[in-house]
Amino acid sequence: MLARVTTAAFAGIEGFLVEVETDIAAGLPYFSVVGLPDAAVRESRERVAAAIKNSGFEFPVRKITVNLAPAGVRKEGARYDLPIALGILLASGQVEEAEPDGLVMLGELSLDGSLRPTRGVLPMVVAARGRGRHAVLLPWANAAEAALVDGMAVHPARTLEEAVRLLSPDRRALAAGEDASGGSASVAAAGSAGLAGHALDLADVRGQEHAKRALLVAAAGGHNVLFVGPPGSGKTMLAQRMPGILPDLTREEAIEVSAIYSVAGLLPPETPLLAARPFRAPHHTVSFAGLVGGGSGPRPGEVSLAHRGVLFLDELPEFQRPALEALRQPVEEGRVTIARVSRTVTFPARFTLAAAMNPCRCGFLGDPRRTCRCTPREVRAYRNRVSGPLLDRIDIHVEVPPLRYESLVGNGGSRSSEEVRAEVLVARERQSARNGAAAPDGAPTTSGASNPNARLATREIERHCALDARGTRLLRAALERLGLSARGVHRVLRVARTIADLDGCAAIAEAHLAEAIQYRSLDRDAPNR
Repeated sequence: MLARVTTAAFAGIEGFLVEVETDIAAGLPYFSVVGLPDAAVRESRERVAAAIKNSGFEFPVRKITVNLAPAGVRKEGARYDLPIALGILLASGQVEEAEPDGLVMLGELSLDGSLRPTRGVLPMVVAARGRGRHAVLLPWANAAEAALVDGMAVHPARTLEEAVRLLSPDRRALAAGEDASGGSASVAAAGSAGLAGHALDLADVRGQEHAKRALLVAAAGGHNVLFVGPPGSGKTMLAQRMPGILPDLTREEAIEVSAIYSVAGLLPPETPLLAARPFRAPHHTVSFAGLVGGGSGPRPGEVSLAHRGVLFLDELPEFQRPALEALRQPVEEGRVTIARVSRTVTFPARFTLAAAMNPCRCGFLGDPRRTCRCTPREVRAYRNRVSGPLLDRIDIHVEVPPLRYESLVGNGGSRSSEEVRAEVLVARERQSARNGAAAPDGAPTTSGASNPNARLATREIERHCALDARGTRLLRAALERLGLSARGVHRVLRVARTIADLDGCAAIAEAHLAEAIQYRSLDRDAPNR
């Protein structure tokens, strides 16, 4: 007898449906799974057989063939356990034909028949809805995550036996109210947990008003920023407080971020909706694959886990050169593409880059209180670890000097993150009204997402960043003195546009342009590098 059920899988963060065909025929006892299964899928034979027996059902002692279609796409993971088990029970006649059309099922089985959670549920359920499916049967631990997708009935089960009962349309209808209420409560709780936000306050950072101003400009326009200064000057503290002054994620953006964490297996069951902007700070020993993503079955790296948030790279020159150079594509395009022999996947990576570095290897170049022992050649070698093309893609370079005693022990004077965030929101509203929606970047984008100044295309720069005669002369002089590239000029204009937005000005004034130019400190040092 032949039975068909539907499950789902994902590649990158894009889900797709998989049909599980189960045929039970006469012949010597044999259980095979075909359709390009990986080791975890092949091992499902032992898990499924034990789970069926330990759940009170009979495992057929016949020839069992399970086909995972489409057969040309590699199948990975243990999420196929539940559909394979239910397909066997349907094909062997132990479960009444329950018209499972429109129902998608997935989940990993324990040997005792209990269901374990699986990763990637959110993109798979989104794909199921897009293909006209209306319900999903899955482990209880994944129910709140699946309930984030509007228009899908979620039927959670704790065991294989419970999943069999839910195959009945009548039983699903009876349980729908209970599942929906439970799922809604879980989602509400998760949403409130995610909205707790970042507790770090900008008011905790003493002094460094120039660096705080640069951080405000970076947050207002979505610009990448690099802090350069000696150890202990506050570079890390500033970067850690950047998420707290950024606008809240929209619901669509939160679902997009949550889908990435779900695929990576990092989505907490108690918090299925990550409503706070991500802040990722990988150590400088992170591998190439750990930073940009990879592996045999490609998984998202730090650049994708920072999507819609902040990627902080402390001690920037200490990172591996190939890993740093791989940042060029995500910084410029908002996505990263990973090619393997069997597949090519694309992960979204639209983040704000915040980086920090010392002025030299010892860290004390320019420090009036401590002597730098680095030679000019060593200083150049240290700074040249960060390539010019990567520096060119960082809009704001800001020097963070050592703190004076008066600034360190002074009371008050620093604005809180909430106060700074209010300015950021006003500037973002101006950009949204003027720039319109974000242009597609090749990765899944949220509908109606604002287009910050950092993402202005060349034609938009010409339209929104026009200069008067004085501004044109100033930019020409800066181009000649600093040797700015075409990309550098465009980044100066984008930053100047953001500064004008913070001042509530429709046009870019000379003062706005001058401030943007002085944020290219490493371009000033380029001849000496």
